[in-house]
Amino acid sequence: MNQYDPAHAPNPDEWLELDEQERILLVEQYHRFSRAKLPNLTAHAVFHAIVENQIAAGLEPVLRAMARLTKEGLTRHDAVHAIASVVAEHIHDLFKTKGESTTSQARYNAAVERLNAKSWYGG
Repeated sequence: MNQYDPAHAPNPDEWLELDEQERILLVEQYHRFSRAKLPNLTAHAVFHAIVENQIAAGLEPVLRAMARLTKEGLTRHDAVHAIASVVAEHIHDLFKTKGESTTSQARYNAAVERLNAKSWYGG
């Protein structure tokens, strides 16, 4: 795999065979080429990679969210951003609670399940 395009899901096997840094670099390259104006390209790419990793690994709540969000009219790229926003909130919550919660994954899954296009556009 030598390029990434958020409009198209990467082949899960090829994506997961890559080193994490290679995944991030591919996402960065896409955004550089598209001339996206981002406050922090690397942080943006990391969140893309996290979501793509979850999709490639078959995390059911994320797969359902992708299907729901695109059915509701988001582009695949925007759906990745919407899910990444939930990832960011989840990470923030982990820092606030110092990762002490044993229900952390369940809370993340529930937040992803609640995500919809209307909440993303309104959020």
